Amino acid sequence: MLRGPATTNFWADDLDAAKRWYTDFLGLEPYFSRSGPDGRPAYHEFRVGDREHELGLIDGRFAPPGRTASEPGGALLYWHVDDLEGTLAKLLSMGATEYQPITERGEGFVTASVVDPFGNVLGIMYNRHYLDVVGR
Repeated sequence: MLRGPATTNFWADDLDAAKRWYTDFLGLEPYFSRSGPDGRPAYHEFRVGDREHELGLIDGRFAPPGRTASEPGGALLYWHVDDLEGTLAKLLSMGATEYQPITERGEGFVTASVVDPFGNVLGIMYNRHYLDVVGR
């Protein structure tokens, strides 16, 4: 059912500093950026590694409720799934609890996440770029 990681996201309260830090660390610029509804930068994405996996930096103002910048964490790995609603329903039926509801992130990008019965956050995503990379 899980086909592979689609996007790894890190939250950053200072998105500009995070963009500079990861640009320096990775030795490359983000290939994609998006502004929020207020016109301020909200998201930067890098292609990383041999398979060009996505590493996204998201402004902390869009983080799920309850996130604290004072504690370690904040990474949410999304696994591509072909049937987001069906996969979410199965996870919930198996005892997972909703962390983030199904959320449209742009055309062809829809996410949701759950907390498994062991306290781990599992992200699922329909991601058109993932399908393009693997050739469906």
